[in-house]
Amino acid sequence: MNKILTGAVAAAVSFAFVSEAAAVEWNVSLWGKRRAFTEHVEKLAELVSEKTGGEFTLNISYGGLSKNKENLDGISIGAFEMAQFCAGYHRDKNRAITVLELPFLGVSNLDEEVAVSQAVYSHPAVQEEMAQWSARLLMPSPMPQYNIVGTGEPRDQLAEFDGMRVRATGGIGQAFSAVGGVPTSVTATEAYNAMESGVVDTVAFAQHAHLAYGTINRADWWTANLNPGTVNCPVVVNIDAYEALSPEHREALDSSVDGAVGHYLENYGKLLDKWDSVLTEKNVTKVELAEGELDAFRKVAADPIREKWIADMSAQGLPAQDLYELVMATLKQQRGN
Repeated sequence: MNKILTGAVAAAVSFAFVSEAAAVEWNVSLWGKRRAFTEHVEKLAELVSEKTGGEFTLNISYGGLSKNKENLDGISIGAFEMAQFCAGYHRDKNRAITVLELPFLGVSNLDEEVAVSQAVYSHPAVQEEMAQWSARLLMPSPMPQYNIVGTGEPRDQLAEFDGMRVRATGGIGQAFSAVGGVPTSVTATEAYNAMESGVVDTVAFAQHAHLAYGTINRADWWTANLNPGTVNCPVVVNIDAYEALSPEHREALDSSVDGAVGHYLENYGKLLDKWDSVLTEKNVTKVELAEGELDAFRKVAADPIREKWIADMSAQGLPAQDLYELVMATLKQQRGN
C-alpha cells in the first residue's frame, strides 16, 4: 500500500511539474491607458488564453515595464516579451518602416493602413533591421490620418502654419516644418501638459489619442481634412521568446493576429462614427482647409520629403525605392480588391 501511495504522490508531483512547465506568461509593455490604440493587444491576450486553455497568458502593463520611447530597447535585451512602439520615437533604430510615415502617402482608410503596414513588415530588409533589436514584427496598430487641434483662432490657411508650434513626430513633423511650422516630438503622454503650458500651440494626433490624452479638452478647433499622414506603431515580440514557444503556443499566437486586428478595426470604426458628436459636446470648431491650400501643402511637403527620404535611406544601404514602391503597389492592389 505504501508503495502504491508513494507512486501516486510521485505521479501527482510529476503532473504538477509538467503543467507548471507548460504554462507560459509573457509580459507586454504598453503605455498610457487602455484605449482604441491598444484594443488589438487586449483582444490578442484574450484569444491566446482561450486557445491554450489559459496555458499561455499575456500580462499587459501600461507604463509599468518601460517608458514608451524605450520599449524597443527593452525588447532587444529581453526585459519583456512583447511591446508596442512608434517608429517616430527613434527613427534611427527602425529606419525602414518610416516609409509608412512619409507625408501624403494617400492612404485613405484603416483597411489600407493595415495592408501597407503588413506588406512592409514582410519585406526582408525590414525584418533584418528589426532583428538587430531582437524584434519580430507581429501586427500593426493602424491609425487614421492625423489632424491637429489648436487653441485660439482657427488656422485654415497654410500661411498661418508659419511659426506654429506643433506636437508632431516623423514625417508629419517634417511636413509641418516644410511650411514653417516648429515641430516638437514630445511623447503622447506629455502632449496635454505641453499644450496646457503653451510649449506647443497645436497637437497632431489621431482621434483616439486626442480623447485618450485629453488634448481635445484644451482645443478650440480641429482640422477635419488636413490629413498630412499618420505614424506607424507596430507590436513586436522578442525573437528568442517567440522561438522558445511550443508549436502549439506559437500557432495560438500567430493565428490570433487577424482576429485581434479585426477587433481593433471594428472598435476604432465606432469611435470615428461618434467623432462629430464629441466635437459638438466639447464645443470644438471643425476647420476645413480649401483644396487649394491642401494642394499647396502637398506640393511643398510630399514630393521633396519623399525624395529626400529615398536618397538618405538608399545611402544607408536600405532598398528605399523598393519600399516606397511596395507601399504604392499595395495600395493599388487593395483598391482593386
